[in-house]
Amino acid sequence: MSARFPRSLAVVATAALLLSGCGGVGGGGDAGASDGKVTLTTMGFGVGDEIASTRVDLADKAIAPSKAKIGGNAFDPQQFLSAVASHTPPDLVYMDRQLLGTYAARGTIDPLGSCVEKERIDLGQYRAPALAEITLDGKLYGLPEFYDNRVLMINDASLRSAGMSPDAIDPGNRGGLAGATAKLTEKNGKNLARIGFDPKIPEFLPMWAKANSVDMLSADGKTANLDDPKLVAALEYTMSLINAQGGWGAVKSFRDSFDFFGEKNPFAADQLAAFPMEDWYLNVLADTSPKVAFTVAPFTDEQGKPVDWATGSAWAIPAESKHKDQACKWIKTMTDSASWIAAAQARKDKRDSEHKPFSGVYTGNQKADEKIFGEIVSLADYPVYDKAVKGVLAAQDSAFSTPASPAGSEFRTAWQDAVNRVLSGKQSPADALAQAQTEAQQALDNAAGR
Repeated sequence: MSARFPRSLAVVATAALLLSGCGGVGGGGDAGASDGKVTLTTMGFGVGDEIASTRVDLADKAIAPSKAKIGGNAFDPQQFLSAVASHTPPDLVYMDRQLLGTYAARGTIDPLGSCVEKERIDLGQYRAPALAEITLDGKLYGLPEFYDNRVLMINDASLRSAGMSPDAIDPGNRGGLAGATAKLTEKNGKNLARIGFDPKIPEFLPMWAKANSVDMLSADGKTANLDDPKLVAALEYTMSLINAQGGWGAVKSFRDSFDFFGEKNPFAADQLAAFPMEDWYLNVLADTSPKVAFTVAPFTDEQGKPVDWATGSAWAIPAESKHKDQACKWIKTMTDSASWIAAAQARKDKRDSEHKPFSGVYTGNQKADEKIFGEIVSLADYPVYDKAVKGVLAAQDSAFSTPASPAGSEFRTAWQDAVNRVLSGKQSPADALAQAQTEAQQALDNAAGR
């Protein structure tokens, strides 16, 4: 978007009437309802489990007799901009916190200062890194949801089969990790049968950068640092791990075949020995493979210090929302500590009835997490999960977040596209990141009006 933003709105406006009624997008027509009952429209959120449904019920209760219509679709930038262009945006939007700055800078979502004041929202309950991701030029533009921590997850059975222990997976020891990857990788003829170590790029490049002492974006969110030689070195190293396992085509093809969320997931099926991953995958394993043995360890830099890149989504209110007061109260309730605690208890009750472990819910609400992990999570009967949860909680002490940026969306596109060009063999790491630096900085300068 950046300088092309107004043109983008004009181009997509013609589709707005078709899109505004789909998936919960588009302002409601009940703004003047005599009984005060309105229906909030949403975008980017779905009610797929008790963690969501419990909180939605509480949020609807808080604005009764009004309620929210949950669209269930993922956030779609073009669809959102179409609705904005036609002056029929949703009342609520749920998006990645890293992207929110772009829409805040363009005036398509409202700052929440008056919302926080009117509803007396306790901002002290939220985690500081999560709030920092959605605070641009001193103004808060959203309320944080989940708090996704990234840790190492190691398949114990895979390591044992290779005569190795989990401590062999150590990102701080680059030579050692390369050797472990080679030893753990298995092939069936020319085809991969087990990935030894998946570095998770492009998605996790910011964590590899931090482990190499690189901040990809300045603290004020306005200066890119994508051509730093240490970032080039990090990308070269992660590419070497992929190439040692047959190259990107082989790794991606095999990875795409995983039953990632099912009973035959890559840990249960011995298709993956280790990778960095978000904490929510613990809940997937607890639900589908509660007896699989694995180890959680911190991702570390070359000095052995833990590195945890924490991100998540946030609720925001579009500038032209028709029902801002109800929207404010609704997102306050969705992200409030009491709602998270109720949702966690609902998940715990469900898992108990299924005789499965409940590994917790990691939220942007620190007050909620203290209750969840202090009183609700009880894993004495599940030592693997007990140790794993303690590992994630310890990793939070070293958490960092990506700074809010007026071109957050464009910045992420620049570095992800660069990694994809390297993965596909189109460019070297140095050339790809040099191009990304130019693209990202131009977008940042345009967004800042420079």
